[in-house]
Amino acid sequence: MEAAIELARLKGRFVPHLAHPMSLHLTASFAVAPAGLRGDSCAPEPPQYRRSKQQHLTERSRMAHTKPFNIMIVGQSGRLQYEALIFAASLRAYVPDFAGRLVVAEPQPGPLWPRDPRMSGDVKNALAELGAEVRPFESVHFGHSYPYGNKIEGLQVLPAAEPFVFFDTDTLITGDLMQVPFDFDRPTASMNRGPTWPVEELYWPGYTAVWKSLYDRFALDFQSSLDLGQPDEYWERYLYFNAGWFCGADPAVFGQRFTKYALSIRDDTPPELVIQPLDPWLDQVALPLVIHGLGGGRPGPEMNGLDGTVTCHYRALPLLYARGTDDQIAALEEVTAPNKIKKLLKQYDPMKRMIYQKRGHKVRDMFDRSALPRHEKALRNKIKAAGFWMR
Repeated sequence: MEAAIELARLKGRFVPHLAHPMSLHLTASFAVAPAGLRGDSCAPEPPQYRRSKQQHLTERSRMAHTKPFNIMIVGQSGRLQYEALIFAASLRAYVPDFAGRLVVAEPQPGPLWPRDPRMSGDVKNALAELGAEVRPFESVHFGHSYPYGNKIEGLQVLPAAEPFVFFDTDTLITGDLMQVPFDFDRPTASMNRGPTWPVEELYWPGYTAVWKSLYDRFALDFQSSLDLGQPDEYWERYLYFNAGWFCGADPAVFGQRFTKYALSIRDDTPPELVIQPLDPWLDQVALPLVIHGLGGGRPGPEMNGLDGTVTCHYRALPLLYARGTDDQIAALEEVTAPNKIKKLLKQYDPMKRMIYQKRGHKVRDMFDRSALPRHEKALRNKIKAAGFWMR
């Protein structure tokens, strides 16, 4: 084994991996191919550059002040199991000495799922070889009718009283996550959002009335949640997050409160919300209430690496190819290059066509990244008109 690892190192294919009991075995079986040069060129990096970059990432990680934490994503049959593979591979490549657990929460068959939601055995084996732990959970409240609820019920599989970060599975790690200065005693979440909820209606009572009704429901202080630098009745004045990532000190406490608030809003909707849609927004309606109730709030500028240079919540591969940076595209194609990963991802047609048959680059050629459409809908419509939309 030592000889094989040394040979891989000399060939420029050795990548330090996550702190995991199987890491020596995995080095040879899941070596990551060299990335493209950062910038406009996609030419391969020389092996010595790849090694020095990984060594640099390792040294920076050791200097980080963030205490160890666990990561949770959701994995289930269909698209999410393949996105989970990409997440795990990118975490391994870009956070080589990650000290916590990567937990993939997997819903189990039951009355709330018309079909078996579990991942395939081959995908679960590959996740395990990448250092991830697949942990099952029972869907008691949400299931097929509201799959976004997996992120709420799935928190139960994380070790209690240990800090955590949840990521949506369609996230790509592109930088050293250990350098992000998380303050787990002050929960927070992604600000990569727009005015999606509440929806302005002809006869609605307004932002203040809608949000205040929720704070009052759970005996939370509404006034301290406001951004007073924003005008009254403007959506950014009110605490609102994208649920694509969030963090906290204790997943058991966070998950219990998240479940309680979401169920109360869904099953006993305040009158101010009667004309408001809760599908798919329920998780993002409850999340700010949970975070505020636990003493958290909006993230500071020190967290800008999330949804920036450290993580990319791409949501759909055509969108990633259309508006992603050169570094993000290079990272995606780097971590999906190893044959064991490629063999599995090719089972999912959108990934086969976008990544391996280079349809993603055709999408990329359609757009000027310096002059993208202002609204995502225009981006999607142009991709669909060209016949390249797939997810």
